[in-house]
Amino acid sequence: MKLTAAQVRNFKSIEDGGAVAVDESVTVLVGQNESGKTAFLKALHKADPVEGKTEESFNVIEDYPRRRLTAYQQEHAKNPAPVVTLTYILTDEEIAAVNEDLGFDLLTALDVTLTHKYDNTYSVGISVDEASAVTQLLAGANLTTETGAAAKAATTVRELIERLGTLDLNTEEQAFLKSLTDRYADPKSHWASLVALYVWKHHVAPNVPKFLYFDDYMLLPGKVSLTALQTRTQNPATLTNEDKTVLALLRLAQISLADVSQPDGYEKSKAQLEGISNAITDKIFAFWTQNQELEVEFDIKADPKDQPPFNTGSNLYIRIKNRRHRVTVPFDQRSKGFIWFFSFLVWFDSVREGLGAKSDLVLLLDEPGLSLHALAQADFLRYIDDLSAKHQILYTSHSPFMVHSDRLHQVRTVEDKPTTGTVISDNVSGSDPKTIFPLQAALGYTIAQNLLISKRNLLVEGPADLVYLKYASSLLEQAGRTALRDDVTVVPVGGLDKLSTFVALLHGNKLEIVILHDFSGQPDNHLENLIREKLIRERQVLHYGRFRGGSAAGKGSSADVAADVEDLLAPAQYLDLFSAAYKKELSGKKVTEAELPGGDRMVDRLNRFLSSNAITLRASGGFNHYRVANHLASHPVAFDAATLDRFEVLFRDVNARFE
Repeated sequence: MKLTAAQVRNFKSIEDGGAVAVDESVTVLVGQNESGKTAFLKALHKADPVEGKTEESFNVIEDYPRRRLTAYQQEHAKNPAPVVTLTYILTDEEIAAVNEDLGFDLLTALDVTLTHKYDNTYSVGISVDEASAVTQLLAGANLTTETGAAAKAATTVRELIERLGTLDLNTEEQAFLKSLTDRYADPKSHWASLVALYVWKHHVAPNVPKFLYFDDYMLLPGKVSLTALQTRTQNPATLTNEDKTVLALLRLAQISLADVSQPDGYEKSKAQLEGISNAITDKIFAFWTQNQELEVEFDIKADPKDQPPFNTGSNLYIRIKNRRHRVTVPFDQRSKGFIWFFSFLVWFDSVREGLGAKSDLVLLLDEPGLSLHALAQADFLRYIDDLSAKHQILYTSHSPFMVHSDRLHQVRTVEDKPTTGTVISDNVSGSDPKTIFPLQAALGYTIAQNLLISKRNLLVEGPADLVYLKYASSLLEQAGRTALRDDVTVVPVGGLDKLSTFVALLHGNKLEIVILHDFSGQPDNHLENLIREKLIRERQVLHYGRFRGGSAAGKGSSADVAADVEDLLAPAQYLDLFSAAYKKELSGKKVTEAELPGGDRMVDRLNRFLSSNAITLRASGGFNHYRVANHLASHPVAFDAATLDRFEVLFRDVNARFE
């Protein structure tokens, strides 16, 4: 069975959260603190907890919205309010099993609605085509003409049983009536549809998923007094969430508290605990990529010199060993992310083992991985994806790294509105900006990651570089000469000052990077630092000055002069492009090289020319380099042989850096 929708009403901050569509695998609830995310999960958990109603149940005083509590208490006994309405759908396999059991094809699909109330009872909504069931039952029965005529007037199985009971039946007809009565009749039931009741009792009720809830309050502690724990187990109401997780650990290891207190129980208990620890740690490391040098150690011993209650009887000590540093520390003093992961697996595995195949689980995780590093949260998302193959999962988060940006259909926003209380919706576009901030951050992160869309990337300073390089590459390719490799993506990063930051952020992403930058004549300190810190190698850094002469120049050579990408073009051709791009502003005048002041870099010479002649092309001074490049792209011209030679040498050198 799959949960398809959930509606919570009259629970803490939720007056009516609306029907929430539940994804068939993972549903993510995002919202600000105190918006009602936890309340929603808690309500679902109390509706059908895996621990049973004796431990978790609805409590009017604790759970009903306070501002309406006094009025509601007067009617609670006579008319308990609905709290949670859950809608399930049967799988194709379950539908086939129902039809096979009935002996005829009655169902093609089936929705079941359970409405849980504050008195911890629930009502069932299930609808089947009982008239069709009657028709198919009669088709398989060998009735006389008279009996068949009377029976065909029935539209329900209850009515069919009643009609047949008033007739004088032969032996075969009596056997048919008995089969109907034995299978469908239930004297204690007030259900209108006996077929629906049968389907519910035999196929739906046994398979309704239970809810398993886990949060930060259920983490394993570093030390437990087993004597005090055994005392608390005699009164389950006194057990803390930590106690329940410790008991789950012992249950998983098949150890009873009585075993631990036996004189010969130490070695056996320690061995069983270590076996469970190894099994769980192996599961964690299938997804945990942060530090694989950790292992969990257990010990059971008494310490009369410790503080109460640890000075009486045996204590269970849980420690984490770091094999790299060869030290152990108490479990609760280690990385909280690892503690969360380990504790959850203990709780989950214990519950799942206790259930066996009796029931499926819907996992409710409240802020999972909150203490994990961003990359560890990505690890945890992979674990959630793995779990969702067998169990539906609903979890809350406000971390952008706990949201799949390509699965926004799984996201539900949670907002606490001033007049209506908590509202849960799948309409992201209509949500408050603060609520959807994690989604915006997740999208922004993904866009930044995917900006580099290939494994091999040539980082340049600006979009003008991109235009000239792609244009020249195209001309060379058409001529059958060496062009830029097809598997290299040219990525403008927005200037040399941003380039070093860009490289530092991308370090370790297993991407091949070559930098091609403008050259002022002196080495750039930021890039030199990246090389010194071994974030990039020297062979990954190129500048345009190396290619002005039409052949690749070594570092420090005479050709290693100041240059931008514009200096690879013939000066006259670039000035023609410049004059055409700014034809209107220059009143049709063409700028010639003879008019420019001296210097190595065309862009610098043009800027000084504009300044000395008081020509303003933009408010900030100078001119827009991309505008000139864009004019070339929209008004293609041929490059002379020397220009093509320079670009070909450049591409040959760049291509070699990726080999």
